[in-house]
Amino acid sequence: MRVKGGIVTRRRRKKWLKLAKGYWGHKSIGFKVAKQQVVKSWTYAFRDRKQVKRNFRKLWIARINAAVREEGLTYSKFMNGIKKSNIDINRKMLSELAINNKEIFNSIVEQVKKNI
Repeated sequence: MRVKGGIVTRRRRKKWLKLAKGYWGHKSIGFKVAKQQVVKSWTYAFRDRKQVKRNFRKLWIARINAAVREEGLTYSKFMNGIKKSNIDINRKMLSELAINNKEIFNSIVEQVKKNI
């Protein structure tokens, strides 16, 4: 007797097609193409979770560099001075201070200039 496995197969395929909901064209309709695209999408998602962190760090560094150059320093000298001054503040907070609280950021820059 032949076993078709209809309901099990249909459930498995519907699960993949549900994950592919919203994709364009056959990627959301055809099982094989949908499954391939979902796996590819998971790959992109894994990669881009890392790239988001990378891009934000680049943005913070660019902001700090722009603010520090107005005060007559370079980014690398400023960060070296922060380490020597034992100021424990991360790049994210430094960039926020550089944008929103110029006075506090400038006081940090003055402290750094003394220790260089």
